[in-house]
Amino acid sequence: MAHVNRRIGKSSETANVSADGTGGGVLDAFMHDYFQRSSNVYNAPGVSVFSSIEATGGVISEYTDPGTSYVYRAHVFTSSGNIDFTQGGAGDGATIDYLLIGGGGGGGACNGGGGGAGEVLYKEGISIPESFPAPFAVVIGGGGVGQVAGNHNNPRHDGGDTTFALGSVGAGGGGAGGTGQDPGPNSPGDAGGSGGGGGTNSGSGGTGSGVLYPGSGSLVSPDAGWGGDGGTGGPSGSSPGGSGGGGAGGNGFDHNSSPYAGGGGSGITIPAVSMTGTELKVAGGGGGGGDSGAGKVDNPAATAAGGGGVTNGGSPSPGNDATFSTGGGGGAGGQHSASDGGQGGSGMAVIRYRIAPVSAAKATGGAISYYGGKTIHIFTSSGAFHNTTGSALTVEYVMLAGGGGSGGHIGGGGGAGQYKTGPTSVPTNSQPVVIGGGGTSAPGAFGFAGKGPPGSNTSFNGITIYGGGGGGSGGNSSSNAPGAPGKDGNGGSGGGAAYYGGSGGPWSGGTGYGPGGNPGGEGYWSSGSHHGSGGGGGAGSQGSNAGPNGVAGNGGNGTRIPSTFHDPDQAPGPGTGNTVGGGIGSPGPAGGFYVAGGGGGGNQPAPNSLSGGDGGYGGGGDGFRGPVSPARSATSGVMNTGSGGGGGGETPTYVSGGAGGSGLLLIAYPT
Repeated sequence: MAHVNRRIGKSSETANVSADGTGGGVLDAFMHDYFQRSSNVYNAPGVSVFSSIEATGGVISEYTDPGTSYVYRAHVFTSSGNIDFTQGGAGDGATIDYLLIGGGGGGGACNGGGGGAGEVLYKEGISIPESFPAPFAVVIGGGGVGQVAGNHNNPRHDGGDTTFALGSVGAGGGGAGGTGQDPGPNSPGDAGGSGGGGGTNSGSGGTGSGVLYPGSGSLVSPDAGWGGDGGTGGPSGSSPGGSGGGGAGGNGFDHNSSPYAGGGGSGITIPAVSMTGTELKVAGGGGGGGDSGAGKVDNPAATAAGGGGVTNGGSPSPGNDATFSTGGGGGAGGQHSASDGGQGGSGMAVIRYRIAPVSAAKATGGAISYYGGKTIHIFTSSGAFHNTTGSALTVEYVMLAGGGGSGGHIGGGGGAGQYKTGPTSVPTNSQPVVIGGGGTSAPGAFGFAGKGPPGSNTSFNGITIYGGGGGGSGGNSSSNAPGAPGKDGNGGSGGGAAYYGGSGGPWSGGTGYGPGGNPGGEGYWSSGSHHGSGGGGGAGSQGSNAGPNGVAGNGGNGTRIPSTFHDPDQAPGPGTGNTVGGGIGSPGPAGGFYVAGGGGGGNQPAPNSLSGGDGGYGGGGDGFRGPVSPARSATSGVMNTGSGGGGGGETPTYVSGGAGGSGLLLIAYPT
């Protein structure tokens, strides 16, 4: 029977992912000749081969190219390390793209030239070996240190090379800028990936790779990489000045008898879809240094791409440092004899490959992203999740309900909405998704009759979680001073309590319901005119109590989204684009991706006390603090974190608080 299988069917060889598909069976032969094979995945003619590559190393992100509907995995290196390919190779038709940027050169001192940018090397469709017995080293070039003022013979420092051991390729570091102090033998700029600018005494610019990126079209570089020449420095005299270092997209600007100091050469914009999923501006040249009484020609296309800008000044005016991980050149020091050059920016490397078509998604609904072998659907507003597999689909989820609004008139902070995570089985039909909104803030008017409004519920696949409770309102009504419980007494964190302008108290915070909810803090009434309110509860801890002299309570801390939905080594705040959904959550003690923080309480502070309650990490709004410096207004909870709003205050006018943040739903399953 095995013999028959081998003759007319698939051979046993095909079960081996490293096999070549030519084991001898008729079906083997047909599939080998008609289809494109990628490991044990067969693609019909005209269908792109998707990579079977698997690798570790660097900071990993995944993103979709909206123009092609391809999903890419990018390994980003901002410091040296290794990339270890564990699957895939030349026989699979799988290829990689890479971007290498050398470190930028340091700027020259005292009317010196700007440092040259690191070379930019961009290649697509590169095959990796059939076998890879060891990881490939990725070395990131450091930025050159700026020249120290004091003597024209002080060393100048080129940027370091960025290299990738696959094929021994590399991007050269930028050349150092020439000196301008006591014009001497160091006035010319150094050659490099991009050349350093010449310093005063007509220093010549260093040469770059010799090829400039034209500003449009394909980013694929020649083998020499992109890199411009440095400019020519001005003559010594009453208004000396240096020139700009070269950039990957333009030569450095010469010194000019009218503006005196020249700007750095333009850098390059790497579109979001080309490498990392986030737009990169890199390899701008450093600006020259000039006389304090002279003008300058700065180049925004250089400084936006990491280069240190032009520096003019008669007092000590050190050159501007370039931006890290851009390969930008350091800016030169100004006229004064104590003006050091600026440091060049370090380089970077990105290695990416295609991992799947968008059609690999097993469902529709929300914004779809990819991370860590998972397909992730992000709902920031209500919609529907539709399982398209034809059978039940087990998913992981994170749900957040809306955060509670703050109380008015020295009000308590709003409680965070309930937080819940776990697995659930989704049937083969469309499941409504309802994302809870945050509660609005209560008015700041004296004697307002009512607590802050609660957050709204979030629901999906038969699961409902509950909004956070509103903060208590201050004034003359004891019934409104306590914080409200989590919505409907079913879940979420409680709001913070306000003070009450009569005897009695302290007033209690609202009840929190776990898991995923905690109580709010107590309000405090003093016999004087300085009152404070409690912080709202967060998903990770309860809100803090208010204290004497108008000290308001902080909001309870939130919790961190599971690493299924983000790289645990990444630490962005909101909107950075380094996580699925473009920066979900807010900063916390371990980095980013925290949600469901409670709002801080508001206050009527004692003189010279810094007493407004801070929002809990995870997006909680800050309570009002004033009138002492630094005073601040109450803020709302961060959108889509389910956080509570910060409480209002009194200055002596009545100040409204902040609204709660809206909820969120994340759904993940294997890609």
